Amino acid sequence: MVDVGAKAVTARRAVAEGTITMSRGAFALVKANRVAKGDVLGVAELAGVAGAKRTAELIPLAHPLPLEHVAVRAKLDPRLPGVRVRAEARVEAKTGVEMEALTACTVALLAIYDMAKAADRGMVIGEVRLVAKSGGRSGAWRTGRPGPERS
Repeated sequence: MVDVGAKAVTARRAVAEGTITMSRGAFALVKANRVAKGDVLGVAELAGVAGAKRTAELIPLAHPLPLEHVAVRAKLDPRLPGVRVRAEARVEAKTGVEMEALTACTVALLAIYDMAKAADRGMVIGEVRLVAKSGGRSGAWRTGRPGPERS
């Protein structure tokens, strides 16, 4: 782990996004909430929050952080077809929350795969990326790449 002892505590925020593409048949089942395992989008959002809270257990050199806010939104996108996931994490700490936001997004996408795999084993998880961060010594940063709604 990096020594963050001398760093100042600041308000920090990170936002990550990702997608999962699937067959039109699987998309129709998710949209109609007819997947055998239940509410795909709701479970994905809860899984993402749980994943963010366990980031330090999953990423060997990540600092455990007292997260103040984690929000995960899974939204159907017929253009893919599939689901877009957006995850936001906030904390007041000596180190950033980028890994928590990225973990939340990735775990949500994995939960979607798990929930819908009976309908389509060929789903593709992709485009997981950090889109914004703020706080700390380096300040605010945003990606210049086009994507879904920005905060």
